[in-house]
Amino acid sequence: MKADRTKLVIVDDDEKILFAFERVFRKEGYETVTARDGEEALGRISSVGPDAVIMDISMPGLDGLETLRRIKSEMPALPVILITGFGTMQTAIKAMQYGAFEYMTKPLDVIALRDVVRRALASMKTHVVPAGEPVSFQAQIMNRYDIVGRNPRMHEVYKLIGSVSTTPNHTSVLILGESGTGKELVARAIHANGQNAGEPFVAINCTALPETLLESELFGYEKGAFTGAVERKLGKFDIASRGTIFLDEIGILTLPLQQKLLRVLQEREFERVGGNETRPVEARFIAATNQDLGAEVKRKTFREDLFFRLNVVTIQLPPLRDRREDIHLLASYFLQKYNEQLKKNVRGFSGEALRILNGYDYPGNVRELENLVERSVMLSKGEIVLPDAFGDLVAQPAANGVNLPILSRVFSKSREHVLDLFERQFLSEQLEAFHGNVTDAAASSRMTRQNFQRLMKKHRITSRAFRK
Repeated sequence: MKADRTKLVIVDDDEKILFAFERVFRKEGYETVTARDGEEALGRISSVGPDAVIMDISMPGLDGLETLRRIKSEMPALPVILITGFGTMQTAIKAMQYGAFEYMTKPLDVIALRDVVRRALASMKTHVVPAGEPVSFQAQIMNRYDIVGRNPRMHEVYKLIGSVSTTPNHTSVLILGESGTGKELVARAIHANGQNAGEPFVAINCTALPETLLESELFGYEKGAFTGAVERKLGKFDIASRGTIFLDEIGILTLPLQQKLLRVLQEREFERVGGNETRPVEARFIAATNQDLGAEVKRKTFREDLFFRLNVVTIQLPPLRDRREDIHLLASYFLQKYNEQLKKNVRGFSGEALRILNGYDYPGNVRELENLVERSVMLSKGEIVLPDAFGDLVAQPAANGVNLPILSRVFSKSREHVLDLFERQFLSEQLEAFHGNVTDAAASSRMTRQNFQRLMKKHRITSRAFRK
């Protein structure tokens, strides 16, 4: 496919963005056609027969998601790249379910966008249109299982959730991440957005039960299978039916139980303890762990064949310290949640309280932040959360009035860590003071806007999180 014959339809209600995109892609040698809303886009696509579409989600009238759905119903092979200025988990999931080639958030990296367009055009050469009607997904995620975050790595997670939820149940998923990063939330999001959302979601904490009980919990047992088995008991595999089985902390399973689970995954069938009847397993398996299963495989404590069987799709959740721009967003989300639960009316955080939240490393990740906010809402006497509501999180000053976190015995590593903490704290306080206005925050800091933005990019801080 030669560039001079390639047509792109660019859809956005912002004239400046249309102009900028046209310049970029015309320099690349593409022919561009523009539209300002969904209805106009459908007409342009029908008349020019483009090779790819770049489209904003938020537009007046027919929005990008509904336009995408209509495009795919008529031209399922046409790659559509969706762009949004305010990405959420729900829009990312829907975008991927409706068949978007890619989902990108503003501000855009032009180089990355050009690369996505090239990949989209290359995909047209080998795209196979599946038989049958496109599947419509109606399930919505319940609020209690919502995932909050705007960090680019979280958007990759959302897109994977959307893609996986369209696959049949025999596609297994492995979710990796530290404790408290939200592995069960991701599992529930996959279930709630899938075709079998109305079926049971069965969560099993592998650390909560000894091996003997865990086996009977998973497989169930027949009457008389062992002393005390006075009647048949259905196991989790039975109860899950065509829904989802979530195996949390699967890394602790013993080798004999790993062997039995492997057989279930391979054969998609099982037998109850003490029984001979073979029963089918129709549920999706989602496993999660905070361990390095690859290392466990090398140590021979986790079966390699089970690892590969589970690892059809892997979703890696970042720790909260690696997506600090989400801390304020998450804290505000939990503030609203616990205001409602505790019948309080706490409006926000003081500058010092927010500085403490932004500067902490959260070994317990999102779960720890949620507990901190719940405690602060509970203990706050007024409308603003003050630092003393965080209790022990507020470090006691050393004798010289300074208490710096020493991360490593290596001087250069510790100095770099302290400098990073200072930079993040300084940027956050300036952006908080100027309500997310980067130009004013940079001027107050006596820095150029470019240097201020460079540091923001380094620490993955976005101005949106501080706008009021």
